[in-house]
Amino acid sequence: MAQTNEKFNLEDLFETLSEELPEDTDLSELSERWQYYLKHPIDLNKTDGAELIELQFLDPMLLQHLLDYRTVSGNFINALELQAIDGFSERLVNLLLPFVKVGEQAPFKDMKFGSLEQEFTLRYARLIEKSKGYSILDTTKSRYLGDANRYALRYRAHFKDKFRLAINMEKDAGEPFFKDKQRLGFDYYGISLSIKAIGQLRNIVIGDYALQFGQGLSMWNGLSFGKGGLVQNTARQGPGVKQYTSLNEANFLRGITGTWHFRNLEISPYFSYRSIDGNVDHTTSPSTISTIAITGLHRTPTEQRYRHAARQMTYGLNVLWRHRRLKIGLHLNESVLDAVKIRGNSLRQQQDYKGQSLRNISLYTNYTVRNVHLFGEYANSLDGGSALLMGAIVSWHPRLSSVLLLRDYKAKFHTFYGQGFGESSNTANEQGGYLGLTYQLGRKLLWSNYIDLFRFPLAKYQADTASTGADFFSQLSYIWYKRGQLSLRYRHRLKQVNYMGEGATENGLVNTGKQQLRIEFQYSINRIWTIRSRFETNMFQKEYEENSLGYMLYQDIFWKPKAGKIQLNTRIAYFDAETYENRIYAYENDVLYASGFGMYNTKGWRTYLNIRYRLNNALDIWAKYGIYYYPGLKTIGSGLDMIEGNRKSEIKIQLRWQL
Repeated sequence: MAQTNEKFNLEDLFETLSEELPEDTDLSELSERWQYYLKHPIDLNKTDGAELIELQFLDPMLLQHLLDYRTVSGNFINALELQAIDGFSERLVNLLLPFVKVGEQAPFKDMKFGSLEQEFTLRYARLIEKSKGYSILDTTKSRYLGDANRYALRYRAHFKDKFRLAINMEKDAGEPFFKDKQRLGFDYYGISLSIKAIGQLRNIVIGDYALQFGQGLSMWNGLSFGKGGLVQNTARQGPGVKQYTSLNEANFLRGITGTWHFRNLEISPYFSYRSIDGNVDHTTSPSTISTIAITGLHRTPTEQRYRHAARQMTYGLNVLWRHRRLKIGLHLNESVLDAVKIRGNSLRQQQDYKGQSLRNISLYTNYTVRNVHLFGEYANSLDGGSALLMGAIVSWHPRLSSVLLLRDYKAKFHTFYGQGFGESSNTANEQGGYLGLTYQLGRKLLWSNYIDLFRFPLAKYQADTASTGADFFSQLSYIWYKRGQLSLRYRHRLKQVNYMGEGATENGLVNTGKQQLRIEFQYSINRIWTIRSRFETNMFQKEYEENSLGYMLYQDIFWKPKAGKIQLNTRIAYFDAETYENRIYAYENDVLYASGFGMYNTKGWRTYLNIRYRLNNALDIWAKYGIYYYPGLKTIGSGLDMIEGNRKSEIKIQLRWQL
C-alpha cells in the first residue's frame, strides 16, 4: 500500500475527469478531499458508499457492484479483493487502492488518529514581470489598485472525523491589501464548521457550504466535471450536503444546512444569505443589476464597484427517499435578490432570467437493476422553463459497458446554481444525446469512446441563430500494473459559428472543426524516478478560411526518493499554436492544493520546477518557479495584463504546518 501511494499522481485523475478546464480553476476542493482520504483511508467494510462517491471517479454501477460483492461474499479480508469485482479494471483498482483500507491499518503510521489534527497553510505567489495595469498612475483610467502579490491562508482542524473546521483567506494579484476598500486586509474570507452527526442530524454545516443534488440541473455548487476519459462518470452521484473549502469566490452558499435521517428518508433544509458581485444601478427604483460577476477579482475601480454590490438570499429543501437500489429525490428552492435582474441587449441574452425572485423545483431518481443503472432529473424554473436529463449505464459484459444520456434544456430554464451536463455551462438552450462505450480488451488494454451530438435552438455565444455540433472521442490505453501507461487519444469537435464574409449562408453560420491527437507515455523507472512524455497536435478548420495547426511536446521528470526530505518534479515543453483556436491545455504540477491547467498558446517554451522540502514531521515547504518564453514576441498578453518583453515568469512559495 505504501508503494502504491508513492507512485500515485493526482494529476492523472484531473485530466481523466475533464478534458479542458480554465487556467484559473481552483481544484483544491477535490484535491483536499483526496489528500484527506489518503491520510484517512475509507474502510471498505464500513462504508455505505458516500465517501467513495466523494472520490468522483467511481461510477454508480461499479459502486453498486462493490456493495453487492460485500453483501454476498462477506467483509473484505484485503483491499486487493477489488480485482475480483466485475468491472473493476486494473487501472481503476490502481486509482482506488490508495484511498481505501480493510480494518484499522493505514499507510501513514505516524498519524495520530483519534486526536485533534490541525493544518495551517500559507502561500505566496506573484508574476515577476510587471504588467501594464500596475504602471498606470492616472486615476481616471482603469488600473490595478493593489500590488502583484498573491496571498492565501488556509486553516483546517479535524477531530476523529466528528467535526471539521475550515478557514480561508485570499488576496489575488492586483487587489488592494489593508488599504482603500480592503482595509480588512484579504479580499476573500471563508469559514465553515462541519459536524458529522448529532443524533439523527447528519452533515451539519454552519458557514460556507455546497449542495450537490441529483444530476445538477437545479442545484450543484462547487466543481463539476463534464466530458472526459471516464465515460461512465457522466452519470452524476450527488453527495448532498458538503462543506465548502475552495478558494473560488462564487457558486457556493453561506448560512446553515444539514440532513435529518429518518428511516429511509433524508431531509435537507438549507438557508443562505451572502453578498454577490455585479453591476448594480442604484439610481433606479428598485435598484437593477445588469450583470452578475463570478470571477472573484476586485483589482480595478470597476471591479471594486461590482464587489459585494448585491445580496442574495437562497433557501430550500431537499427530500431523498431510499429503498434498496432505488432513490427518489425532490428539491425545492428560491433565490431572492435585493435588486431586479435585467436582461442584456444581445440576441443571446434575450432569454436570460429577468426578475428578483427565482423559484426552482426538480425531481430526480436513480435505480439499479441487475447490470443496468437508470438515472434522470426533471427541473422547472417556475418563471416558465424546464430542463430534462435522463440516461442509463449498461454493463453488457464484465469487459464491456455503455452509457446513454439524453438532455433537453429549454431556453427559458433559469437557475442560479445549476450545472447540468452539456456542451455549454448554463444548463439552458441545449438539446443533445451522448453515447459512451468502454471495452476492456484485456488486463492491460482499455478502449474508451464517446460521441455527443448537440443542438442549440436559439442564439448563443458566437452563434446568433440556431446551431448544431458534435464531439467525438476515442482513447486506447495500455497499462502496466503500478509501472506505467501508454495512451493514444483522438478527439474531433464540430461547431457552427457566426460568419459575415464571402460564402456566408442564409443563417449567417459556418462550420468549424477541431481535430486533436495525443500520445502520452508515463513510466516509473524505479521507486524514485518517474518520467512522463506527451505529444499533442491539433488542426482547426473553418469554412472559407485556411486550416491552422498547433502542437505541443513536453517531458516531465519526477524524483521522489523513498527516504529523504526533498522531492521534485520538472517540465520542459515546446509548443506552436498558429491561432488562439489551436491553443492546448495541459495539467501542471504545482504546490499542494494549487494545481491547475496551463494554456499553451502562440509559439514558445514552457518550463517549471517544483520542490518540496520536509523539514520535519510537522513542517513542509513547497516552491515553484515557472516561465513562458516566446522568442518571436515583443509583448505578452493584452490590456492591463500586457507585459513588455518575451518572458512571463512566476514564483510560488508555500508553507504547511501540521499538528
